[in-house]
Amino acid sequence: METVTQLTNQLIASYAKVGGINHLDGKNLPSKRGVTSITCDLLRLLFPGFYDEKLVHSSEIKVETAALLDSVFGALEDEIRKSLEYQTPEGLAKKDIPGEAHKLTMDFLESLPRVREILHTDVEAAFNGDPAAASREEIIVSYPFVEAIAVQRLAHELYLKNVALIPRIMTEWAHARTGMDLNPGAKIGSHFFVDHCTGTVVGETAIIGNHVKMYHSVTLGAKSTAAGQQLRGKKRHPTIEDRVTIYPGATILGGDTVIGAGSTIGGNVFIMDSVQPNSLVIYDGLDMRVLDKNHKNAALDFQI
Repeated sequence: METVTQLTNQLIASYAKVGGINHLDGKNLPSKRGVTSITCDLLRLLFPGFYDEKLVHSSEIKVETAALLDSVFGALEDEIRKSLEYQTPEGLAKKDIPGEAHKLTMDFLESLPRVREILHTDVEAAFNGDPAAASREEIIVSYPFVEAIAVQRLAHELYLKNVALIPRIMTEWAHARTGMDLNPGAKIGSHFFVDHCTGTVVGETAIIGNHVKMYHSVTLGAKSTAAGQQLRGKKRHPTIEDRVTIYPGATILGGDTVIGAGSTIGGNVFIMDSVQPNSLVIYDGLDMRVLDKNHKNAALDFQI
């Protein structure tokens, strides 16, 4: 029977042999547990009263908010400092990192009122777009979509500030909880709603306009990632213009692919080319067809 000492020696030998998945003697990385805790507190700040165990009275909201903000500020500043240290090449001066971490944290927290404004449009879109929704309160407390888009919008703010690791930790935590994979780099407009949301994937360079409604298992992806890291920074994911509806199981690929405003994408279609505005893309079980919504009997000149 193996002893603990023998098992330890075997693991130490593995650490020496397989070094690619170790992080020893390096820079201190942001804590997954710490970032998760901060994200939960940020949700409390975005939706006061919805993520608390007890009722928050309006007479106490200023004191409660100040205390929570102070706690979040300190914890997030520490994690952002780790992120900056991770990003800083060896040999460069680190004396300005604490000051930069403080500034980035302040700038991020100043964005919360703006994030709340756009989240309000998402909740309205969900309520107006789902006849099963009994109230806005039901949407906020129970719809996984709301949590997923709230975390993505928060993480996107940090992504825009080039903060490493933390935005992805946040959105992958939400992904695990909700089944909805929204990359923090995706640019998403107002009044966004994904009904059911499970299995939805939105890639890093996707651009989504205003008043877009999607259903579960929709993929906004890249045509190919075979080139790997050579594709970093390039537009790989599609653009969805305003007032587009995308039904379940649709797959839309490619950085040059644009779904024109006002279009409807039917379920289970596969698209790698742009679609003109006001198009209806359908799959009838044998073929895919693209129709002009204003003249549904006339197929557009379009190849899928």
